[in-house]
Amino acid sequence: MAVVPEQISVDATSSDQPETVALPPVDELLHAAVEALGGSSRPGQIAMAESVTQALDDDRHLAVQAGTGTGKSLAYLVPSVRHAVGKSEAVVISTATIALQRQLIDRDLPRLAGALDGHLPREISFAILKGRRNYLCRHKMAEGFPEDQPDQLFDPGETSAQGRMVQRVNDWADTTETGDRDELVPGVSEQVWRQFSVSARECLGAQRCPSGEECFAELARQRAGESDIVVTNHALLAIDAMEEFPLLPEHGVVVVDEAHELVDRVTSVVTDELSESTVSLAARRVGRLVEQAVADRLTEAGEDLKALLAAAPPGRLDELPEVLGQTLALVRDASRACVTALGPRGADKDKPDSAAARKLAFSALDEVHDTAVRMLEAFGHASEVDRADVVWLEPSTDRRPPTLRVAPLTVGGMLRDKLFGDRTVVLTSATLALGGSFDGLARQWGLPDGHWSGLDVGSPFDHARSGILYIAKHLPQPGRDGLPAAYLDEIAELVEATGGRTLGLFSSMRAARAATDALRDRLPFPLLCQGDDSTSQLINEFADDEKTCLFGTLSLWQGVDVPGPSLRLVIIDRIPFPRPDDPLTSARQRHVAEKGGNGFMTVAATHAALLLAQGTGRLLRSQADKGVIAVLDPRLATARYSGFLRDSLPPYWTTSNPDVARAALKRLRDS
Repeated sequence: MAVVPEQISVDATSSDQPETVALPPVDELLHAAVEALGGSSRPGQIAMAESVTQALDDDRHLAVQAGTGTGKSLAYLVPSVRHAVGKSEAVVISTATIALQRQLIDRDLPRLAGALDGHLPREISFAILKGRRNYLCRHKMAEGFPEDQPDQLFDPGETSAQGRMVQRVNDWADTTETGDRDELVPGVSEQVWRQFSVSARECLGAQRCPSGEECFAELARQRAGESDIVVTNHALLAIDAMEEFPLLPEHGVVVVDEAHELVDRVTSVVTDELSESTVSLAARRVGRLVEQAVADRLTEAGEDLKALLAAAPPGRLDELPEVLGQTLALVRDASRACVTALGPRGADKDKPDSAAARKLAFSALDEVHDTAVRMLEAFGHASEVDRADVVWLEPSTDRRPPTLRVAPLTVGGMLRDKLFGDRTVVLTSATLALGGSFDGLARQWGLPDGHWSGLDVGSPFDHARSGILYIAKHLPQPGRDGLPAAYLDEIAELVEATGGRTLGLFSSMRAARAATDALRDRLPFPLLCQGDDSTSQLINEFADDEKTCLFGTLSLWQGVDVPGPSLRLVIIDRIPFPRPDDPLTSARQRHVAEKGGNGFMTVAATHAALLLAQGTGRLLRSQADKGVIAVLDPRLATARYSGFLRDSLPPYWTTSNPDVARAALKRLRDS
């Protein structure tokens, strides 16, 4: 990713400006920006910009649903820039995807800066800031850290795929100005990248590190600290809000774009895991630094954990088995003994190499100890209502051993205290008002009662004229035995009617692959399936050939932007409820029910509504787009919750008549 804050210089005297600067009204700035960028006025964009400005002035949280084509990025960027310049304080923009970060940093902000030149008292500055893992560590490259895995599966000097990746990183390191992993194209595997990066826990800190003055992560933080607008991601935003030491520059305003993803991203940040691998890593790191007998205790505890997890059935743990409790206690006590044996954390501060080894050991030991403690404390509550975390066992895969995981049952409380407590937050997305109300997501976010408002600015698209929602009411309900033959027949007839041009969104990779295999010989159109190549390459192939079809799963529900005639039909095989055996989702449903709520509607139906809205949103990406969304799952028309799900979608013209849907597709094909 190209980081271009240097394109807009930072005024050297900006810190001497008064606390508040008189500025043009936001509608004047928005008009200037739209005019300079060759755009046209959009009522929804104007309404959103005015509401964001009012929220910042009133120090009140705001949730804004802005449909595709509204121009929501400009609608929040203009008020944000105005606020940053007027108050001389940074505004943080948080996104969920790399694609939107690139759009903001590479296109939207540079163009906006040029458009507002002369309308503001000074030039605006901006920067991107990510977690430390995303930046090359110069000290680690200089072999200032001990190797975690002496028995590596490959030699960097060998002409293997991973060896070539290592060499590519080394070559890139000589030329990069940012050290940002996303600028390395093509990318490298996580296993390779970890040889060149450190986590925040592992970092020595700029003052102690020999490479501190030229540290890429520190330079990125410095640029962010000098900028009006700081673009980051939901994960770093959550870490900054919850950690004792801030990672982001001081700020009083946060704009959360792609806010429908906030809960899942924050949940990922505060989910911990424990396996034989994490314990053995900690034991290896500390084994070089303490008496062998002390390190051996941790190694043995890890071996006990390995044997226990290998024999245990995967799934959610509602009660703590006695043997698991004993093993977790062994891991906890052994890791604490290793920490004690390491001595004071500030020792060896004048010896960078040994300090790095100790820092790595402390990092791994703290992670193991704290996770074991958290898992033990997740059980033994008098009531299910009092439980804060859920623990489950994930089965082994080709890449990792059986792993215990622990996650919070809700993140609303921590967000309320840590994010919304002392900041003004604007949350926006094309999908926020589920079932016609913001309340569902507001509860999940933890928005404080009475201190927020919601606004739906609509969309410039005429959904009822441009899109048909076809619900295949005549089909059987989906089961657990794969795609019914009737579903495959329905897909084939719809694709033939539209002449290809189809995006198939399936609830599982198994279903996507089954449909691809069954229909490739049956249909006279190229049929791509997610996994055949990189997702970005498949989307490009799909967009370039109007007759091509693309089938896939979750990432395609939100990651496809193909305007024009290459996409006329979106097929959804079933309502995307979470799996009933998903440990976290099922635990959250039960937790809501124990507190007197409707667990299914609060958790499962909300999850499905979000994905349905995102998936159907792939169809209309420009004013000229037209087409059909075909939902094969009849429950969208017949189930008691169907109204909630349909109310979460734009107002498409709706039918259950397959002849009507196919006729519309044929007219589009022939036109």
